[in-house]
Amino acid sequence: KAKPGAKYRGSIHDFPGFDPNQDAEALYTAMKGFGSDKEAILDIITSRSNRQRQEICQSYKSLYGKDLIADLKYELTGKFERLIVGLMRPPAYCDAKEIKDAISGIGTDEKCLIEILASRTNEQMHQLVAAYKDAYERDLEADIIGDTSGHFQKMLVVLLQGTREADDVVSEDLVQQDVQDLYEAGELKWGTDEAQFIYILGNRSKQHLRLVFDEYLKTTGKPIEASIRGELSGDFEKLMLAVGMGFWNTGLGTRIGSYRHSSLLSSPCSPNPLALQGLGTRDNTLIRIMVSRSELDMLDIREIFRTKYEKSLYSMIKNDTSGEYKKSLLKLCGGDDDAAGQFFPEAAQVAYQMWELSAVARVELKGTVRPANDFNPDADAKALRKAMKGLGTDEDTIIDIITHRSNAQRQQIRQTFKSHFGRDLMADLKSEISGDLARLILGLMMPPAHYDAKQLKKAMEGAGTDEKALIEILATRTNAEIRAINEAYKEDYHKSLEDALSSDTSGHFRRILISLATGNREEGGENLDQAREDAQVRPPEIADTPSGDKTSLETRFMTILCTRSYPHLRRVFQEFIKMTNYDVEHTIKKEMSGDVRDAFVAIVQSVKNKPLFFADKLYKSMKGAGTDEKTLTRIMVSRSEIDLLNIRREFIEKYDKSLHQAIEGDTSGDFLKALLALCGGED
Repeated sequence: KAKPGAKYRGSIHDFPGFDPNQDAEALYTAMKGFGSDKEAILDIITSRSNRQRQEICQSYKSLYGKDLIADLKYELTGKFERLIVGLMRPPAYCDAKEIKDAISGIGTDEKCLIEILASRTNEQMHQLVAAYKDAYERDLEADIIGDTSGHFQKMLVVLLQGTREADDVVSEDLVQQDVQDLYEAGELKWGTDEAQFIYILGNRSKQHLRLVFDEYLKTTGKPIEASIRGELSGDFEKLMLAVGMGFWNTGLGTRIGSYRHSSLLSSPCSPNPLALQGLGTRDNTLIRIMVSRSELDMLDIREIFRTKYEKSLYSMIKNDTSGEYKKSLLKLCGGDDDAAGQFFPEAAQVAYQMWELSAVARVELKGTVRPANDFNPDADAKALRKAMKGLGTDEDTIIDIITHRSNAQRQQIRQTFKSHFGRDLMADLKSEISGDLARLILGLMMPPAHYDAKQLKKAMEGAGTDEKALIEILATRTNAEIRAINEAYKEDYHKSLEDALSSDTSGHFRRILISLATGNREEGGENLDQAREDAQVRPPEIADTPSGDKTSLETRFMTILCTRSYPHLRRVFQEFIKMTNYDVEHTIKKEMSGDVRDAFVAIVQSVKNKPLFFADKLYKSMKGAGTDEKTLTRIMVSRSEIDLLNIRREFIEKYDKSLHQAIEGDTSGDFLKALLALCGGED
């Protein structure tokens, strides 16, 4: 039910002129005789509200002495049957069935438990507990306790009570106290006081928690989401994130998106846990959300989905499903947000506020390699000399020392090695190790700017050019890093980086790289008026007035993307969506091609979420039959002291496997050992 005065955000409404007897007769006719009229069945059931469907069930039993759901189960099959039967059940009984399925048999579907129990109101929770008891003659709390454990179990039990405070229960003093309690339970404590997180997130009203989260950000400088990710783990972390983030939006637009995304992760060479569960599991998620939210907030889910995935939920369903199942889902969806006039710009604002909050969480970038405690360059230099002296090489010692020292400490070791032995450590390492391990270890021994300069030089050497490496480095480095690279390039190769780029690239791509290589990106905050003006740079077919040819468009995009500050560009991206109904990345991919497109996309992705950009690059470097060791090495070396910990978190969140697991499955030997040491842990 929508609150009094609130706008209804469901896609299914009461059918006007509803006659339950007439619908019951039509359904009976559709299932009578040989075969069934599935079109008639889906047309009636997806066009009636749940309340009206319950009246149809009653009329059907009165008219024919038969159970409508039993007849539908008999006549229909597969995903279509599951969807239609789900729609026919009262919402609480539908939830009860989903939870029963989630905890039955071997294993538990924790994602299903999280999705349902983290998103239901007190009233819905009470109805769910009663429905479960009625349908299965079992106690839901007892079954949950029997199938889960630890803090995850405790939080589920708290949610099951349905005793969250009402939204009008807000105390300013208590807001401050809760912020302090959460901070002390997590960030300020050695270990984590999970009970405090459970108590506050499990009992306070939604409005109260919104205020707590806002104040937490102001007080600590980081969103509650970041603290939850940093302090909690596993299913408990996912549950608490679902509860916390659910107070800003449903989060279900993303959940439906994962239905489609999971299918993209599966390949014979890189099996994904979701893919191994079969398509049925993903369809179950899609069905559950489409059924349970169709009369609550489907319009909100559609808007968030459209903004996050750059295509409408309607078009995703249309492309990924088939038959009567597809037709039913499309009717529940209620409209195509890619069609003109269908998308609601305010949703873009809400969604982008969400990823802006998420971006704030990643401002605190963390590497996996830190300065070693009790560092002794003299001892390290001697240990490395011993590891390389005589017959054979002690690779384990080399890996252990070099991967556990910061770059500044490695430079001290180089100097000490030369002072003690009159030898160049880099030259000795080159003569003792080889292949992928040599590239990795030697890369770690170079100062970062010189390493990047070398990677750029290699990308432009020989017959071809490695445009991807040029883009990856120049599109993601800060002004200070770019300037240091320019100096290192000039020092090492006696030629300016700009001259090298000019001789090895051409056209608009060359202009983009040279612009990035100046290291003159603005460093201030956002300017709303300027952002709105910048956002008006868009292709003719989505602009109000013709905006010139493709070359002119690329020039204008370059001027903005290569020179504006990151905070300003985030605002530009928001305004662009509001004006055009498209994400700027979607527009670039559609309107441009080749290296120009790849460079612009890299800049946009880096602005939105740099760790995620690198996580994607790492995943692609290990996907498929072969491994791109050069890209893998370059990212692991260059990000190990900057944001590799953040990259790890993005990797597991997007691909449902840890970076540690991916490296283990795709590399071997000493190269594997060194990469895992840099990775810094298993998520």
